[in-house]
Amino acid sequence: MPKLITDFRIFPRLIRRFMRRVLIVISVFSLVSLAFSAYAEPSKEALSLQDAFVKVSKDVGSAVVSISTEHTERYQARYYPFAQFEDQFSNDFFNDFFVEGPQREFKKIGLGSGFIINKEGYIITNEHVIHGADKIAVTLPDGREFEASLTGSDAYSDLAVIKIEPKGELSFAKLGNSDDVQIGNWAIAIGNPFAFAVKNPEPTVTVGVISALHRSLPRTDKRTREYSDLIQTDAAINPGNSGGPLVNIYGDVIGINVAIFTLSGGSEGIGFAIPINAAKKIINDLMQGKKVLYGWLGVIIQDMDANLASYFGLSDKSGVLVSKIVETSPAEKAGLRPGDIIISMDNDRIKNTESLIIALLKKSVGDKVTLGVTRDSKLYSVTVEIGKRPEDTSIVAQKKTKPQVAKKITKSWRGLEVTDITAEIVQHFKISAESGVIVVSIEPGSPSERSGIRPGDVIYEVSRMPVKNARDYSIAIEKVSGDALIGTYRGYVVLKEK
Repeated sequence: MPKLITDFRIFPRLIRRFMRRVLIVISVFSLVSLAFSAYAEPSKEALSLQDAFVKVSKDVGSAVVSISTEHTERYQARYYPFAQFEDQFSNDFFNDFFVEGPQREFKKIGLGSGFIINKEGYIITNEHVIHGADKIAVTLPDGREFEASLTGSDAYSDLAVIKIEPKGELSFAKLGNSDDVQIGNWAIAIGNPFAFAVKNPEPTVTVGVISALHRSLPRTDKRTREYSDLIQTDAAINPGNSGGPLVNIYGDVIGINVAIFTLSGGSEGIGFAIPINAAKKIINDLMQGKKVLYGWLGVIIQDMDANLASYFGLSDKSGVLVSKIVETSPAEKAGLRPGDIIISMDNDRIKNTESLIIALLKKSVGDKVTLGVTRDSKLYSVTVEIGKRPEDTSIVAQKKTKPQVAKKITKSWRGLEVTDITAEIVQHFKISAESGVIVVSIEPGSPSERSGIRPGDVIYEVSRMPVKNARDYSIAIEKVSGDALIGTYRGYVVLKEK
């Protein structure tokens, strides 16, 4: 027979246990319901964003084209009746007896993207996509194929305009305003990467955000293109995307995809695009078949660093240092000198070399600009008329001189040894023969090593005293006391006393 509970104190504990179990069941049921609800019914915001991506893909994607190029290269086949020798002299001697073979040729194929900008069939792409092409073929997303003609190209900005003769209606993209772009905005990259593999004319779409603005890619001796003030995005950009549009969430083109930063050869989340506002004027000129003219001052400049700012008695590193002046250039005619620090252009602050380049790109040949210049701790105003950028970008401030005969290396000074420029030195360091002295050795741990000077540098100035040869150099260093300002063809450096 069941035992009757007479201890009424147990009831509160039983009730609490029962309520806890009820609450657990309700919580689990609520979570499951929420999960199914979220899965079954996305939020209005999520649906709205998804719809926006779909709309952009359809509207802009229909204007994005695949571009394939063909370039024929010819070479002369040679047959050698003799074996090759280990020493170069023997090879050079017997190569005189080679047998000329038939001239051969092979076709080099290139791929890229572009986008139509009007109903007349004008298409924007990168210059490097169509560079040297004998034939340009365009494939539309609907499969139509056209042979395109080159209207105009500009290697410096890496922009080109090609044209097709439309048969039927064409979709075209709307150009937006890249000045309104902000970090964190949605970014949609459209193009046809790996078109040779997928064999499908429909473009691909990748989505990310604007990750940075006003980026620049370093210039190299092998590249004359100017990649400055670029838009950076983490929207995946792959080989073949070059020339395609970067658009915002509204479908407006804000940039032209131009490059990726990669260690693997594929997308690593750092892509770059030319801002559409920077491209608009160039595009208009190229559509009319005009040659793009760039403004030019004729100065070789460098960024300031802490040592240079301290040497010139400046409170910060703002401005750009003029290290050389090109002869007969607008800068020379206006009275600019090496050692001047440009801090403004038309009252707009110049922070570094990039900001000066961007400001100059907005000017036209013949414009007069007012430069704010610091010289010997005093502020000057210099008016310069913008000149035409010369075709030969290798122009330097001093004329080339004939290599001299070998001379003795100077004694070490602050860990630095230099000598006159000779034919042997020119060949060894692979430099142009110019006046000045060349650095042949740096003592480890010396002030010279800490300054950043390195073997192969050509020194043309020591503490504002010109140096044309080892004799000038020896005289100049005898007069130096304290820190020295050394002018090299890579720019100025401060060589400390200790």
